[in-house]
Amino acid sequence: MTRPSGRQADQLRTISLEAGVSRYAEGSCLAKFGDTHVLVTASLEESLPGWLRGQKRGWVTAEYGMLPRATHTRGRREAAAGKQSGRTQEIQRLIGRGLRSVVDLVGLGERQITLDCDVIQADGGTRTAALTGAWVALKQACLYLKQEGLITDDPIRAQVAAISCGIYQGSPVLDLDYAEDSHAEADANFVLAQGLGLIEVQATGEERPFTEAELHALLGLAKSGCDQLFALQRQALGL
Repeated sequence: MTRPSGRQADQLRTISLEAGVSRYAEGSCLAKFGDTHVLVTASLEESLPGWLRGQKRGWVTAEYGMLPRATHTRGRREAAAGKQSGRTQEIQRLIGRGLRSVVDLVGLGERQITLDCDVIQADGGTRTAALTGAWVALKQACLYLKQEGLITDDPIRAQVAAISCGIYQGSPVLDLDYAEDSHAEADANFVLAQGLGLIEVQATGEERPFTEAELHALLGLAKSGCDQLFALQRQALGL
């Protein structure tokens, strides 16, 4: 099996996470997974949705979108269409769930942090790049809250990262780019919390059913990949 990129089966794309790229946002990160580039900004609001008021806890949520020329042809802005696609809604819910799973919402206080994830360029794995970068932006926003004296303790309990894996030409491989993703026999997205385990697994047999052994092989690749992402997150924040 030869990957289109020439990478080894267990090799990530070239990945960079750059924190603090937005002048105005309380937190931000430019996440680059190879040719997939996602800009994430964290915005702090000292208010909550109506359904959360009076519950003495905060909220973390996400919005996701692809810029019109993130792919080979121009896509129409969803705002112009008047509604979000099902894919967009599913991805932003995944990001929100993944982040909230490691946040002490009571410790956050009665405020909301919104992570805006905008795909500048897409080459597969946009949701995993967005979620991994979103944790960096969220962490930066929480550090800002602590520095300003608005909270006493960091409400984030653990790091969160996400990576894709798949079965390509019969072999389990890590971090699919578009060339692999579009021809994968099976693909999966793993969301992990460092030291705590799995948050979410999305796995689908695209061209054939996949075995339990193959699923375990994909999980092993995901753990190794996320360990590398956790290190890059800490490096981006100087932790």
